Amino acid sequence: MPSRFLTLADVTEVLNISAPQAYALVRSGELPAIQIGGRLQWRVESTELEKYIQRMYEQTRARISSDGSTVDAPPDADD
Repeated sequence: MPSRFLTLADVTEVLNISAPQAYALVRSGELPAIQIGGRLQWRVESTELEKYIQRMYEQTRARISSDGSTVDAPPDADD
């Protein structure tokens, strides 16, 4: 059975971001989390992480459609 809660280290791995970036997402409330234990360690419910990812997809689609921009293609290896 998959774990219901993720550590911030798990979040950094899933999102491929740094620890300070994950901490900032949680502290700002953008990514809902709880603090537990004697050391008040952060835990993110896996469903909340999935909701966050979906919100980011929606925001990206909205931004692209509103400004008419396209996703940047990676540079060619020949350049």
